[in-house]
Amino acid sequence: MIGINCFAQDKSPILFIYDASGSMWGKLNNKTKKEIAAEVLSSTIEKLPEDQSLGLIAYGHRQKGDCDDIEYIVDLSNKSREHINKAIKDIKPLGKTPLAKSATMAINSLNVKATIILITDGIESCDGNICKVVNDAKSNGIDFKLHIVGFGLKENETEQLKCAAKAGDGKYYDARNAADMNDILSEATSQTVDKPKANFSVFASKNGSPVDAWVKAKNIKTNKTDGSRTYRDTSSIYLPPGKYEIEIRPLENSDVNSKSLTIEIKDEPVHRDISFDSGKIRVTTQNNGEGWDATVRITAVGSSKDVATARTYGKTIDLEVDPGTYDANILILKVKGSSSRKLIQNVQVKPNETTSINENFESGIAMIGVKTKQGELIDATVNFMEKTTNKGVAGARTYTSPKNNPRKFILSPGNYNVKIVTLGAHKGHSETFPLTIKAGETTEKIFTY
Repeated sequence: MIGINCFAQDKSPILFIYDASGSMWGKLNNKTKKEIAAEVLSSTIEKLPEDQSLGLIAYGHRQKGDCDDIEYIVDLSNKSREHINKAIKDIKPLGKTPLAKSATMAINSLNVKATIILITDGIESCDGNICKVVNDAKSNGIDFKLHIVGFGLKENETEQLKCAAKAGDGKYYDARNAADMNDILSEATSQTVDKPKANFSVFASKNGSPVDAWVKAKNIKTNKTDGSRTYRDTSSIYLPPGKYEIEIRPLENSDVNSKSLTIEIKDEPVHRDISFDSGKIRVTTQNNGEGWDATVRITAVGSSKDVATARTYGKTIDLEVDPGTYDANILILKVKGSSSRKLIQNVQVKPNETTSINENFESGIAMIGVKTKQGELIDATVNFMEKTTNKGVAGARTYTSPKNNPRKFILSPGNYNVKIVTLGAHKGHSETFPLTIKAGETTEKIFTY
């Protein structure tokens, strides 16, 4: 085993324990977990201060079924990014997941206080108890902080890891993808053993279940900000004494409004439970009875400001918003005319309930062509005006290609005036004629000159 030497330091070292078990070859979004973890870890290391000492332990990379396959690869006195990155790149996942033994090796090697960050995509597979290991080490007065990053773990697999992180004065993080891993490692490497003990914490929930949320704290006097994420758990940070404006913003594709509060940090820790009760507006849009793409704008009654926006792409979608009363503005796409937009007023949204909006639009098709009596296609402009208002609703050119001549128009049912103006070699002809569009029907009109 490689231990660390005593050395002068301003920043306590960070020791990574890296999962090289065989399951790291599993894929997330077409990339192996090994590739994601290696890339994000390397990227995180590159962003750390140059004088930050970094060490690396890996397990499961040399023997397929060996619970003692744990190697101290890079000593904690190391400050070379290249050394760490090369070691990570060369690791080939293969074996088991001896979490307790890896933590024991890491803790027993410490001659100075340090931050340990364990990355694992699996639970203990060698009959160890990492929570007991960490508790015993703390009882023996060893000074360290332990963060644990669970990569793609199931909810029922995290109990022992959460216990160990709590015992190690650190935090358990749940990473579900590369973006999560990037955010988590950035936070974990900033919340080191050198940081004072957390004195402000937030637990965020939505309709009774934990929710991931961003917590931003701004010192009212100095305007200095600090922040963290809850990751569906309690978020804890240290704030120097003073008054703070706190903003808690729910994540996970939610349009629920953020919550704000003011706190004062003195001698005792401060905790807040924040509830983001919400409801959903479920929108289905159709055209002539078939799923059809549309844009949706949700505004609070009496306001023109968008609360939520989305496209349906012909499918049923859910928009999560605060409880309240809303107007829904729906615009069917690729359909022109006054009936292509609908306003649904006073949509009631209640906590933890779904309100459905099912809107079926209607349209017909006009095929307008222009050619000579000999059959040569003529380039022309085609413009549709509503007959009652003379308002223009659609326009295009036929050109001289069979692809566009006749030109297809999808229109709301109704009565129109259509103006044809020829261009190019056959310019000089202009004609306006009435046309009625019926739902679900196609009307073709070919003009010859």
